Amino acid sequence: MEFEIWYLVVGIAMLLNIVVSIFLVRRDDLETFQKGAQIFIVWLIPFVGALALLIFHRSQDAPFTKSKGPNIRSSHDYTAGGD
Repeated sequence: MEFEIWYLVVGIAMLLNIVVSIFLVRRDDLETFQKGAQIFIVWLIPFVGALALLIFHRSQDAPFTKSKGPNIRSSHDYTAGGD
């Protein structure tokens, strides 16, 4: 039973590394050297490297929210000249 657990752990690590490697290869914002270096880190440090780089790049892809400044549009039209 001990070997079955190790096979499962190794299998999950390899699957995670493959998924993150494909994710990194498909990114357009990284240069070739950066992609290679990050994929090397993913395979050098299983689990930690893959999860850290995946989380980092996902946080960079998060859409920016607009600040909640004053609302310029108003229901009242001041250009008409009257109330």
